[in-house]
Amino acid sequence: MTLFGDDNYPRRQFPCGRTRRECVWDMGIGFAGLALTSLLDSDSFFVDKVGAAEKSGSGPLAAVARHFPARAKACIFLTMNGAPSQVDTFDHKPELTKYAGKQLPADREYINSGGRKVGYLTPEWRPFRRGGESGQLISDYFPNVRKHADKLAIVNSCHTDSHAHGSALVAVNTGKTFIGRPSLGAWCVYGLGTENQSLPGYVVMLDKRGGPISGQPNWSSGFMPSTVSGTLFRPTGDPILNLRGPAHVTREIQREQLDLLQQLNEQHLGTRKGGTDLAARIESYELAWRMQSEAPEAVDVAKETKQTLDSYGIGKEPTNEYGRNCLVARRLVERGVRFVQLYSGGGHLEDTWDAHESIEKNHGKHGAEVDQPIAALLTDLEERGLLDSTLVVWGGEFGRMPFSEGKDAPGRNHNPYGFSMWFAGAGVKGGIRYGETDELGFQATTNPVHLHDIHATILHLMGLDHERLTYFHQGRHESLTDVGGRVVSGILA
Repeated sequence: MTLFGDDNYPRRQFPCGRTRRECVWDMGIGFAGLALTSLLDSDSFFVDKVGAAEKSGSGPLAAVARHFPARAKACIFLTMNGAPSQVDTFDHKPELTKYAGKQLPADREYINSGGRKVGYLTPEWRPFRRGGESGQLISDYFPNVRKHADKLAIVNSCHTDSHAHGSALVAVNTGKTFIGRPSLGAWCVYGLGTENQSLPGYVVMLDKRGGPISGQPNWSSGFMPSTVSGTLFRPTGDPILNLRGPAHVTREIQREQLDLLQQLNEQHLGTRKGGTDLAARIESYELAWRMQSEAPEAVDVAKETKQTLDSYGIGKEPTNEYGRNCLVARRLVERGVRFVQLYSGGGHLEDTWDAHESIEKNHGKHGAEVDQPIAALLTDLEERGLLDSTLVVWGGEFGRMPFSEGKDAPGRNHNPYGFSMWFAGAGVKGGIRYGETDELGFQATTNPVHLHDIHATILHLMGLDHERLTYFHQGRHESLTDVGGRVVSGILA
C-alpha cells in the first residue's frame, strides 16, 4: 500500500478526515504552490480571476457592467427548428423562375446533397411582395412580418458547418457542432447577469410537439456553472411545474427547511473549495424559492387585455401556442429576464420546418403558426418602448436548396452554404439587407456571415466583446466564438 492508498481503496481517509486527493490538493499551499502562484501571476492568470470574482457581485446572477455601452438589455431568439427555406421566405431569387425545371449547373456539383436526390431548380412557392418604405421583398409566408420590413436587418449570406439537424442546431446555439459547450444564452447571462433575481436569467420555451432532436445541449451551460443554463418553460398548460408546495407546508416552514439545507450545504462546501456544482445547486434552491412569488404573475397572460391577446392570436388556431409563448417572452424581458428563446417546430420532419416532402404544405403550416405572433411581438415591444432595449433574432439552423429533391418533388433538401436570418430592435439598423447568396440561392457570395459572426454580433449588441468574454476551462480561456468571429457592423445602427 502506498502513502495515499491504492486503487482498491480510492477514498481512504486519514485521521484528519481528508481523502488522499484532498491531501494532494492541500499541498498546493506549500512551497510547490508558491512557485506555481508566481508562474501564474506572471502570466496574468490572477488578473482574469479577480475580474470574474468582481463580476459575481452579490450573487452568480447579479447584473454587472458591460464591456461598453449598448442599447440591448435583453434578447429574444425566435428559433425555427428544422430550417426554413431562404429562397421561399426572405431571399428572393427571380433567376429560379428563369431556370425552373432545369438541372443543377455542372459547376455546382460540389454542393453536398446529403445523399438525397438532386432534382430540378424550383422557384419560390409563394410570391414575394415589398413591405414598408424600404420596399424589402418578403414572401407571402410572412405577410404580417412584412409589415415590419422597416425594422428588419435581413442577413442573406449566413453559412454554417453542418447539414445535419442535430449538429447544426447545437452549432447555432453554442458555436460548435459537438455537444458540451455553453449556449449563447448562457454566455449572455454569464457576462451580464440578470436584472431580476426572482426569475431565471435564461428561459427556453419549446414547441408542444417536442424539442430539437439534439435536446438539452442546445440550452446547456456546458463547462460553466449551471446557474447560467436555460430554464425550460412548458409551451402549454402551467409553464412552470411544482412552483407550489403541498398545502400543509406553509411558506414559513418551507423557508426554515431551505435555511437548514443551505446551512448544511455551505458547511460541506466550506471544506471543499471550488465545488461549483454544489454552489449552483444552492443558488437554484434559492431561485426556486423566489420564483414562487414572482413567476406565476410573470407568465399569467390572463392579465393582458383582450386586444393584446387577439393581436397575438391567442385563443384561436393555429396561432394560440406560439402567440402565447411570444407574449410570455415579452412579459419576461419586461421583468428583467436577459435571454428568451422560443422554438417553432418540435420533434422531426414535418413537425418542424424540415420541408423535404413539400415546401407549400410545410411552410404554409408553420408560417401560419408564427407569422401573426411574431408581428404582434414586434408591435407590442415597440408600443411599450421595449424594442429600443430588446434585440429580436429570427432564424433556423441552416437553409434549404433551391432545387427539388427529385422529379415532381415539391420539397427541398438542407443547405448550410447560404441562408437567411434577421435582426430587429435595439442597436439594429432596420429596413436593410446585408450580404447575398449567388443568383440561384445556393451559397453565400457577398459578405459571407458565419455563425461565429452572428454570435459575435449578438454579444456586441448586448454590450459584450466576444474576444474579452472568456471562461477559463481546462487550461485555456474559452469563448463563444473560439478561434473566429467578427461583428457584422453593416447591420448596426
